[in-house]
Parts: sequence; C-alpha cells; structure tokens
Amino acid sequence: MKELKRLNKYFKKYKYRLLLGVTITILAKVFALFTPKLIGNSINVVAKKLEEGDLYTTFKADLGLNILYLIGAAMVAGFFTFLMRQTIINVSRYVEYDLKNEIYQQYQRLSLNFYKSNRTGDLMSRITEDVSKVRMYFGPAIMYSLNMITLFVVALIYMLNKAPLLTLYTILPLPILSISIYFLSKAIHKRSTLVQENLSKLSAYTQEAFSGISVIKAYTLEPRINESFNAISVDQRQKYINLTKIQAFFFPLMILLIGVSNLLVIYIGGTQYINGEITEIGTIAEFIIYVNMLTWPVAAIGWVTSLVQEAEASQKRINSFLELEPEIQNTVDETTQIHGTIAFNNVTFTYPDTNITALNKLSFNIKLGETLAILGKTGSGKSTILDLIGRLYDADSGTILIDDKPIDKLNLFNLRDSIGYVPQDAFLFSDTIKNNIRFGKEDASDEQVIEAAKNAYVHENIVGFSKDYDTILGERGLTLSGGQKQRISIARAIIKSPQILLFDDCLSAVDTETEEQILKNLDKVSKSKTTIIVSHRISSAKNADQIIVLEDGKIIQEGNHVSLINTEGYYKDLYLKQLSEKEIS
Repeated sequence: MKELKRLNKYFKKYKYRLLLGVTITILAKVFALFTPKLIGNSINVVAKKLEEGDLYTTFKADLGLNILYLIGAAMVAGFFTFLMRQTIINVSRYVEYDLKNEIYQQYQRLSLNFYKSNRTGDLMSRITEDVSKVRMYFGPAIMYSLNMITLFVVALIYMLNKAPLLTLYTILPLPILSISIYFLSKAIHKRSTLVQENLSKLSAYTQEAFSGISVIKAYTLEPRINESFNAISVDQRQKYINLTKIQAFFFPLMILLIGVSNLLVIYIGGTQYINGEITEIGTIAEFIIYVNMLTWPVAAIGWVTSLVQEAEASQKRINSFLELEPEIQNTVDETTQIHGTIAFNNVTFTYPDTNITALNKLSFNIKLGETLAILGKTGSGKSTILDLIGRLYDADSGTILIDDKPIDKLNLFNLRDSIGYVPQDAFLFSDTIKNNIRFGKEDASDEQVIEAAKNAYVHENIVGFSKDYDTILGERGLTLSGGQKQRISIARAIIKSPQILLFDDCLSAVDTETEEQILKNLDKVSKSKTTIIVSHRISSAKNADQIIVLEDGKIIQEGNHVSLINTEGYYKDLYLKQLSEKEIS
C-alpha cells in the first residue's frame, strides 16, 4: 500500500464529501434492511391468518400496510443509494481530474531528455489507463467496502438476535466465497497487468505508425507495418482471452455459493421450524433475503482487494515519474528584463542519452541588436547552441551569460518568454492557422496575427485557403507544405516580439526568392533584437553582423561575409558551390 500513500492528500481534500458518503451509505443500508424484515413479517401474518381463515381482512389491513411500508422503505433506500453513488463515485471523478492534471503538469515540468527516453504511447497510457485504475480505488473500492461493512454488521446483529444457529449455517459459505474471490482476483490482477503492459506497447506502436504515416506510404511499408501490428494485436487478443477465462469463473462461483447458502437456510431453517426451534415461518424467508443481500458485499472483499492491487500497480508506474525532478531547475523567482546580449565562455556539452560531445570549449559573444549566423556540417553543434540558450539543456562546463548574468541565475520562464524560437522541425497543432500563430502571443489581435503572417511571407498563401486564417490544420500541420509550415512557425515566433530570436534552419523548405523576402522582413522586425540564424545556406547568413562556422563543436572560422569569402575554408567552398548551383538553376 506504500505506493498509494501519495494519494492520501486527496482523502484530506475531499474528506467532507467522503464523510457525507459514509453517512448516506449507512442510511441506505439501514432502510434496505427493512425489506427482509417486512417480507418476513408479511409471511408470518399471512400464515397466521390462513390458520384463522380470515385472509381477506388481513390483506386489507396488516398485509396492505406492510406492502406500503415495503414500497416506502425500498424507495427511501433507493434514493439514498443514488445519493451514495453520486457522492462517492463523484469524489473518484474529482480525484481522477486532479491526478490527470498533476501528471500533465509534471509532463510539462520534465526536461527534454525525459521525452527522448520515454515513448509517447506509454506516457499516454499512464495518464489514461493507469489513472482509471487508481480512480477505481477511490470510487468502487471505497463504496463497496462501506457497503459490505455496514450491511454485514447491521444484518449480522439482527440475524444473531433472531436465530443464532441458523445465522451460523447461513454465513458458513460466505468466508469460502470471499477467500475464493480473493485468489481469483489475484490471478485476474496478474493477467490484467500483462494486458495493461501490452496495451501500452500497442498504443505506442500505433501512435508512431500514425505519426509516421507519410514515411510508411512513401516507402510502401504498409504490409510490414500491418504484419507487426497484427503480431502485437494477436498477442493482446490472447492475453485478453486468458484474462477472460479467469474472469468467467467469477459470477458462476458466486451463484454456486449463493445457492449453497440458500439450500442451507431452507434445510436448516425448515428443520428448526418443524422442531419448533423457530416459531415463525417468515424467519426463513428473511434469512434467504439476507443471504442474497450479503453475498455480493462479501464477494466484493476479494474484488476490492484486486482493485487495490491494480491501483497500487498503476500508481507505482505513475509515481515512477511523478517523483522525478526536472534536470533543468528554475532557481530564481525574481523576474528581470531580458535585453539580449549573449556570451558563451568555454562551453562544453555532451548529450546524456548518446554521450556525443556536441560542443567543445566553445566561446563567442553577441551584442544587443546584432545578428549571428551559424553554419557547419550536420552534427557540428549548431542546434545545440540554440537549445542551451533556451535552457532546454544545461552546459556541462563553461558559462553562458545573458546580459552578463549566468543563464542559470535567471528566471527560467522569464528567459524562455523572452525568446522566439523556430525549430528545425516546424511543429503545428491540429487547430486553426490563426490559433497556431497566436500560440506565440495568446492575446494577439487579428491584425497582429495578419501582420506577423505578412512578415513571414505566408499571408498570401493563407488567404488562398477556403477559410483563410480559420482553416483547421491536420495533425502536425499535415495539410500544409514544408515551406508553409516553416513560415507559420516564423510568424508564431515574431508575433510575441521577443528580445532574442532563434531560427534553426527554418528556411530550408522555401525557395531562394521567398527566402530573400522573408529575410528582408526579418531584418525589419529584428531591429534592436538579438538574432541567431542557423543555416546551411550562405544566402541566409550573408547579411549577419558576424558569422561562425562549426566543426565537431568548435569554431573553425569566424568573421563577416566579405572576410570569409576571401579566406580559404569551409565558408568560401560552400559559397562557391551554392553560387554555381544557383547559376545552373
């Protein structure tokens, strides 16, 4: 139960609702227990009046009154049962809501490296399937436990007072039922855990297949993907069948032991009535009803135990990352104005998941309002520089200064809010184009959205759509071309008017003419802002105030466009190559 201790705060939070639920449960069961007593009393009255030969008068008087009491008690018990479910089950839904929010907030807090080592499908499974298992612990497990305790205690006291020996024989099969259900539930738990784990695997595989559907179709991988999916599905089907085979014993076992209890009541009770040990025939009828009322709560002991075990297993999976601390910590509460001067002093960084050293004692400075262009071969460390400026990672050694302050001494959220970042892989949400641009500034007006789109040179494309800015995009912007996605991402970054603009090869999917227009517009909006452009194109870098060329995380060339094209090296070679390609095209 130690894994479930984390949930005790929710018991405290909803204690008044739970106490109300306990009170309502007791009232519901007290009124429900009027039913067997009234039925037994009615049978006794009928039996007595049959002997006296006055059945009609009895029905009109005593029996009719009992029927009215019976209907009234049933209605009141039903009403309180409704309130009980509304109270306790609602608490479980509140807890489910709170826990999902807690998990989601933790997902937001955790660092980028966490997502590199965990599959999206598995994370989705924890926030859905695992939370549902925990909800069962707060809802049905609590409700049926209260039901069982209340009903068993009240009914047992009355039964012992009425016929002690018959009570003993009546409840004899119930512990056997509870123990059987317990072991059955343990087997169900083991098999349901396997089902849950395989379901997580199936979800992860499906999510990856859907996300990479364009690649699958381009390489005609459908048969192979279908074969792999079918193999996982067949495995899942077999695990479900194994689980169902065990579950199939549940209700037959319960019905068998109910029948045994009823037979014992009829036989023992009948014998006692014949021998005069029980004076009223209605007592037997009462006990038969008690048996049927007590069977499910007693059986529920094993079922509830299984629910608790499943909840603990699920909560353990949830706790495994709720207890994780983000690698990137915000150590400063105070917010300050970010201006935008940036300095790297002997910065070294190695990716923890691959042990690849991306930057090696790198140093450079960018003054406020300057533009830095970074070029280099794939894997030279260009994108890593942008990740470190946004503190998606922390450097292993050396210092990164923003406005002459160590980057880890700045408020993390304030820092990121001051940055407009356009990643290499433009990610768009399944929402309208307007809202995707407004993601950079939630309170932006329609005019600001249009202005940002114009500066990103995508306005003409947008108004060409049937619903222009209200056009709903497919998942990850699937309905747009690569260039359109990149330009909408640029619009999203510049609409917030940040002090630092980071562009990670975000013009690779546009033609040179469009690139020229975008760069001209960016030069206008980036006045007095610090801008870093990562690119493989000389055309994107040539107007920068300073240019650095990286190789294996080190600067091999630096200067401006004029000085670098007049110096032998990577930059000049790339310039001549791209110049000749342009002439040919």
